[in-house]
Amino acid sequence: MTTRLTADETLTAALARMLAATLRPGQTVLLDGPVGAGKTHFARAFIRARQGERAEDVPSPTFTLVQTYDDPLGTEIWHADLYRLTDPSELAELGLDEALQDAICLIEWPDRLERLPNGAITVSIAGHADPDLREITLIAPDAARIAARAAFVAGAGWGDARVLPLAGDASARRYFRLTGVRGSAVLMDDPSGGCGPFAAMTDWLRGHGFGAPAILAQDPAGLLLVEDLGDDLVARVLERDPAMAPGVYDRITDLLVDLHRHPVPDFVAPLDGPTLAEQVGLFAEWYPQAAGGAGGYDIAPLIAALHADLAADVPPVLALRDFHAENLLWRGEAPLGLIDYQDAVACHPAYDLVSALQDARRDVDPGIEAACVSRYLAATGLDPDRFRAAYALLGAQRNLRILGIFTRLCLRDGKGRYLDFMPRVWGYVRRNLAHPALVPLARAVAALPAPDGAVIERIRARCAR
Repeated sequence: MTTRLTADETLTAALARMLAATLRPGQTVLLDGPVGAGKTHFARAFIRARQGERAEDVPSPTFTLVQTYDDPLGTEIWHADLYRLTDPSELAELGLDEALQDAICLIEWPDRLERLPNGAITVSIAGHADPDLREITLIAPDAARIAARAAFVAGAGWGDARVLPLAGDASARRYFRLTGVRGSAVLMDDPSGGCGPFAAMTDWLRGHGFGAPAILAQDPAGLLLVEDLGDDLVARVLERDPAMAPGVYDRITDLLVDLHRHPVPDFVAPLDGPTLAEQVGLFAEWYPQAAGGAGGYDIAPLIAALHADLAADVPPVLALRDFHAENLLWRGEAPLGLIDYQDAVACHPAYDLVSALQDARRDVDPGIEAACVSRYLAATGLDPDRFRAAYALLGAQRNLRILGIFTRLCLRDGKGRYLDFMPRVWGYVRRNLAHPALVPLARAVAALPAPDGAVIERIRARCAR
């Protein structure tokens, strides 16, 4: 993919830092352009961004041909300037051929090479009528998105910030932490269009006293710069100190009680019985056949019918949907920090409680789960028997859908790591289906193979590459 942009010195460096955030060992950047175009300026910004606080001086390697740098992010960086290269065979003596396999290499004057490395990224820098500007052509996978991120952060006044990737989720969204003289912020890149709903939900949450991050800058192309709420994800806090779990989950439950006291904002979509049934169709579409079975198509109509019987009489509340320990930040006595709520919906009040207490990524003590359900019921006054039946139904629906998503992520997207969570998720399905109100659904699911070790390896063997 090729993209072009007109850049000043700040944007040129911002593009280098954005590229530095995502490159891996074995990748090469070819820096093309005439003398004085700014190739070494680009390389210097790239290298210093990778090194962060350990940043060294980055001189031009015009006379040494090659300069190497330690990379705290886990590789080595080779910066080569081949302008004075007299014979390509010298590169073997310097070790550049070998470095191309396992280091990150930045190569100025790549036309001196006998052949270009496979899959290399190209940054061509040319002059402009304005001597303070350059015309840059970027050839790379996702080139347009990389350039858009760089232009966005530079335009927002964060062009000098170091960029580091943050752990993403199962969607196409990407997250980066920016650090610099202005402090730190989080860049959210959502090419699917989720930034608009995220911004609307952020305004609503902050306006009602909840711990959503402030929005610092926004671009209609799907880019947001938001307040950095820190690294203390609830999941990490509980890993460090499991004894905190009862109190932490009480806080999570109380947050939902408070959230559900407010009228549902009019801009969120409903998640009603028919929609829940449509969503669980993802399970039948992907899991049974991948697991070596067949069927599952009778599950969706059963979900719709059971929802009408067990849950449709309760007024819907706001649900943030991906509401679990990986999307909540611990801030001591301050309100819990919230992230990843752009898919918020209006649905039965049990939905987010299930999401938090039946976590696909970590075990929640069943005693804590039961105590939190009781705590929620005591605070809201809802009918306990009907609520628990609806809780079991929504738990079954949600976890069956997750099994379908994990299967699709492997088979279609090559993301096999989620398969490791399947046994836990299947355990939730079985626990929910033990509720006497869900007997018809339990019969339908019982006809399908469980994700045991053999089934998981069967799916993994077909994982997309």
